[in-house]
Amino acid sequence: MKQEKLPKIVDRKKKRVGRGYGSGKGGHTSGRGTKGQRARGKINIWFEGGQLALVRRLPKIRGKGRFRKLKSLPVIVNLKDLSGFPKGTTVTLETLAKAGIVKQDQVTTFGVKVLGEGEVKVPLLVKVPISNRAKEKIVKAGGKVE
Repeated sequence: MKQEKLPKIVDRKKKRVGRGYGSGKGGHTSGRGTKGQRARGKINIWFEGGQLALVRRLPKIRGKGRFRKLKSLPVIVNLKDLSGFPKGTTVTLETLAKAGIVKQDQVTTFGVKVLGEGEVKVPLLVKVPISNRAKEKIVKAGGKVE
């Protein structure tokens, strides 16, 4: 085996600071600089030099809606987006993703809901969550909702 045929190693080992001269980052200050609080010991990552911490500066959110922003809403699809489908098409999450109306990763993460903005002219079989107004319009056009 020739030396130029060996695989290249791109990752270097982490320097272990404060473990003597042979560690690669040794010597007397060990990469901590000269004097000061950070040279002498550990301080918390959120410490801001005695200033009131960011966590304490922000208002405390109380009540029922405090976790509302953590909840994800479904991706909205309107009836006008479904008007391009041919007659008798079954509308599922897969067909919406295949048609490019929604992205596949968004479908699996957030889900989809069909809303009633626009008109649909052809009968469709819809197998995704749907609003009442959209359901009325699809049934009126001769389609079904499951």
